[in-house]
Order: sequence, then structure tokens, then C-alpha cells
Amino acid sequence: MDLKNLTLLIPAKFEADSLPTVLEELKDYDLNIVVVLEESDHETIESIKNFNLRIVKQKNYGYGSALIEGVEVINTEYLCIFNADGSFQPKDLKPMIDLCENSDFIFASRYRKNAGSDDDTLLTKIGNFCFTLIGKIFFSLQISDILYTYVLGKTSSFKQLGLKSKNFNICVEIPIKAERNKMKYTDFPSKERPRIAGFKKVNEFRDGFSILYFLIDSYFNKKK
Repeated sequence: MDLKNLTLLIPAKFEADSLPTVLEELKDYDLNIVVVLEESDHETIESIKNFNLRIVKQKNYGYGSALIEGVEVINTEYLCIFNADGSFQPKDLKPMIDLCENSDFIFASRYRKNAGSDDDTLLTKIGNFCFTLIGKIFFSLQISDILYTYVLGKTSSFKQLGLKSKNFNICVEIPIKAERNKMKYTDFPSKERPRIAGFKKVNEFRDGFSILYFLIDSYFNKKK
């Protein structure tokens, strides 16, 4: 599958230290790039001004809002959510898009055979195992890494999901809605690299409780 049909959707917030390095690496790939960030993030905007990409200024706050607003402007056949911190492997894009020819979504996984993570802590690994198990029990999700938002899919399928979460809950909203809409999906083994800037924007306790509440609420509220 030709990567020219693919747009990387990169949500960025205060990523001036890492995003230029990520974009330099992506120059080896013939694809499209959309970066979504807040208009006030002048440092990140300045750091990427010489790269060939489209910048979308976020209207609403939050990681989920960045993804929702990015999906709206993408028109290529495929899109992929891609981190600005250097943790995702660009070499996985080709096999993922090849798999997606017969699927709606491909979910990268750090917990498949021949996969792994240089960023996971014991706390995040246990939390992800528990959330993934809840996803399997509550929603019959057939993925092994529910919180890893390295997701490639058909743009039309992303738009059909009607995503609403403005925060990190969108990580689990995507697979839940894919399953409920009876879309075709699978997961793919991927190795998560260390973050270039070395820090996470996720608050493990606050965002973890928010995701847990979302999973429980979604289970009882089938229209969510």
C-alpha cells in the first residue's frame, strides 16, 4: 500500500524539544502530516515552521479535542494517530497500512509477541493490563493494548465513530466504538521507544480514574 494515501495526525502540546526530531525522521517517508496544537504554543509552532506539513490551531482544549479536530480536516484514504514525542516507530507504518486494506483499524500493541516498551512503568503496565481486561469483558474488544493510541485506520471509519471525548478517554472510546459499529480491526506488535523529551503528559492517577469511569459509564450507557 502506498503511504501517499496516508496522513499522520500528530497532536502536539509544548513539543518543541521533540517534534522537530520526529519530523526529520519522517522525511524518509512519502506521506502527509497534520499537526494539531494550541495557537498559544508559539515555541512549538516556530520549531516546525520549515517542515512540509499542515498546522491546525486547536479550538478546544484537550488531547481528545486535538484528535477530533484533526480527523475533521483529513481527506486522504488513511490516517494514523502519531505521537510528537518520538515514542512511535515509523517503520511500523507500512505493515500497518498493508494490514488495513482489509480492516477499518489497526491498533499497535506493546504486549504482543516481538513487541515491547522502553517507556512503560510497573504502574502503567498493571493499569493497562486491567483496562484492557475490562475492555475484553465489557465490550468484547479483541486488542491487547487498549491505552496505546498508535492507531492507523481508514479515514472514513474514523469519521463514522463520532468521537466526543476531549481528554485521554478517547484512547478507549476509539476501540469501543469500533467494536459497537461492527468494524473490522486487529492489533499489530510494536516497540515503544523512549520519549525524546523524557516526560509524559498523562497523569496516571487522574487520567486513570477518568478512563475507568468512562469504561463503566460506557458499559451501562450503550448510546454513549
